[in-house]
Amino acid sequence: MAPFFMFATSSILGTVAAAAESWGRNIRWVSLKEGQKLAREQKKPAMVVITKTWCRACKALRPQFASNKEIEKMSNDFIMINLEDDDEPKGIDLQPDGTYYPRVVFLDHNGSVMRNVMYKKTGGYKYYYPHATAIAHNMKEVLKVSSKQRKAPLSPKGM
Repeated sequence: MAPFFMFATSSILGTVAAAAESWGRNIRWVSLKEGQKLAREQKKPAMVVITKTWCRACKALRPQFASNKEIEKMSNDFIMINLEDDDEPKGIDLQPDGTYYPRVVFLDHNGSVMRNVMYKKTGGYKYYYPHATAIAHNMKEVLKVSSKQRKAPLSPKGM
């Protein structure tokens, strides 16, 4: 039974890793659970990319994202989470304005959605990014905010 379990686990994890890798081979992708833990421990923001394999917009964005060197470089300063198909959890706050695809949501190091970081040119679909350069732009904005938060001195209450 143990060999079967190991095979089944490696098959499942291999599939998840392969799906995430298609969004960038040189990006370290993790699951949501692991990503939330790492973000807290490393005090890094997280970027959550939520897609579906049947989604035409996701298929169009994927090669742009994967080949964007700016995203690849900045990914080292983020915890990168890829949720595809059934990996998307139900009932948590990764749907701030609906369930459309692709959705890119930024989380602070405590796991809270950074609701003010969105693509402002898509009207009602605030977390839909039509191209990778817009994602790179918002990654820079998140890093600025995160840097300020890390440098802020503790208040007397927090000491």
